[in-house]
Amino acid sequence: MQVLKKMCEFWNSWTGTIIIVLLIFFFLMQNFIIPSGSMKNTLLVGDLLFVKKFSYGIPTPHLPWLELPILPDWDGDGHLIRGEGPKRGDIVVFRNPLAEKIHFVKRCVALGGDRVVYADEALFVRMHEGDAYMREHYADSLATLGGQLYVREPYKKEGIHYEEAKDMEEDIARYAAAGQFAMSKTHFKELGGAYVFDVPEGEYFMMGDNRDYSSDSRFWGSVPYRLIVGKPWFVYMSVDKNYKVRWERVGRLVDTLENESKFIKDDDSDDGLS
Repeated sequence: MQVLKKMCEFWNSWTGTIIIVLLIFFFLMQNFIIPSGSMKNTLLVGDLLFVKKFSYGIPTPHLPWLELPILPDWDGDGHLIRGEGPKRGDIVVFRNPLAEKIHFVKRCVALGGDRVVYADEALFVRMHEGDAYMREHYADSLATLGGQLYVREPYKKEGIHYEEAKDMEEDIARYAAAGQFAMSKTHFKELGGAYVFDVPEGEYFMMGDNRDYSSDSRFWGSVPYRLIVGKPWFVYMSVDKNYKVRWERVGRLVDTLENESKFIKDDDSDDGLS
């Protein structure tokens, strides 16, 4: 009993409280702010949310802000405990493959073994499970490209959109000329010009819901499992560009925000590849 009493006293102390908070942020969840419009109209600039770090395993803990690992990555997969990776359609927080101290949030649109085709305002995914799987699960979204079956726009989320006034081809041409576009140019008689990417095993193809204003896997390639951090959980605060609190979003689960029409909107924030 004496040992239990001392343990209770320790955890009730300032030192114990700090240790508990650090353990929570190291292993269970972390805060994240939506810094850009790449996920609108689903997640808005100024949404402050918590991320479930245990959604896809337990990632190797890092010191907040400094983003320095505090434990070794023994097996090189970026996780203390390996878990099942993201599923197609999940919104995922991960480390930017080009700058691993920076966190991104995008939607996983394809898994390892899938083939992704992007054309003018259209996404096609040939899923590695094969034709029978696609016919069973996506019967109303099938398309044939070059003699192979694909699923066109498999993610029926209201927040996923293209901007009619935006010419994405200009951005692609500019980035491709600088060697900063990961997809390969191709041609289909059904589409004309398009871009293709084969996702390596164990990696994930990420895209923003604001398709024409998102720097994502189209530009810098797929994301390996070791960079996966977790899944957005709920918004604990949301402030618009005029510093006005969006009270209707506070306390809402991300699952609610992406599936209920009244929360899906354009917050009129500045756009730009991000």
